[in-house]
Amino acid sequence: MVRNVAGLLPELEAEDFYLLSGVEQGMRFSEWVQREKLPKFASLSEEEVDYRLERCLKRGLIEKKTIQYEGYTLQFEGYDTLALRALVEQDTISEFGSPLGVGKESDVYEVRSYKPLALKYHREGYTNFREVHKERDYTADNEHVSWMYTARKAAEREHGILEDLYPDVAVPQPIGQNRHAIVMEKMDGVELSRTRLEDEQVLGVLDLLLSEISRAYEHGYVHADMSEYNVFVNEEGVTIFDWPQAVPTDHENADEFLQRDLTNVVGYFRRKHPQYVSDDLESSDLADSITANSFETLADFV
Repeated sequence: MVRNVAGLLPELEAEDFYLLSGVEQGMRFSEWVQREKLPKFASLSEEEVDYRLERCLKRGLIEKKTIQYEGYTLQFEGYDTLALRALVEQDTISEFGSPLGVGKESDVYEVRSYKPLALKYHREGYTNFREVHKERDYTADNEHVSWMYTARKAAEREHGILEDLYPDVAVPQPIGQNRHAIVMEKMDGVELSRTRLEDEQVLGVLDLLLSEISRAYEHGYVHADMSEYNVFVNEEGVTIFDWPQAVPTDHENADEFLQRDLTNVVGYFRRKHPQYVSDDLESSDLADSITANSFETLADFV
């Protein structure tokens, strides 16, 4: 698990960030950056590079490896530190809080600015780089891809999609983005998978969720990874999150992904609440209605 680096910021000096930025710059060309190139990349003297390398190695921000040469690469903690410092300097966030969720492809922390927010670090490619590179279309056309590039592109893509959808679709409000990190509105409520719905709420929540999927389609996107684990439910309605893998509606597989999303959603409600969601509710009928921009309410299908 990648650790929280917020506590390191007060310990680090400007020259430490020059060194980290220099390694980041060198990694555009090679996973392991040659020691001899770091003074140029970091705009530091030879002696200063040696001193800063020792400090950053001690804090786990970079890693050293001797191959045909002495090379250095950023750890995710180092990349986290660069993104976090940039967001603080931009006044996007001012305080760092506790973890909100940790997963294979992201870590989310509570942060504060003028109100409570959420900071999401994308982790795509850190542990399963080959799998993500193969599946995600935002890396497929780039031959020189690293975990750093993959995570940054995921964050840029998700932030852009949230900007396109908010506020017309119930998604978290995007606040800012730097490198592989996104700052967004902190969601209130409970994950759908852990929500205990009252009998009279079941079809109402399903109707809200299908309406948001339909509205996202109208605005040009299919989520492409819908499940009970990326929906929050509260008294005001539902919020759909985790959008980096979303595809535009003109994508060649968009209708297939929409069908899969609907199958996942309806399947979850059918398993959880079989007395209210019958086998007669077909995800294919819902998909046809959504693609025809004619979906209005679940009542037309039950």
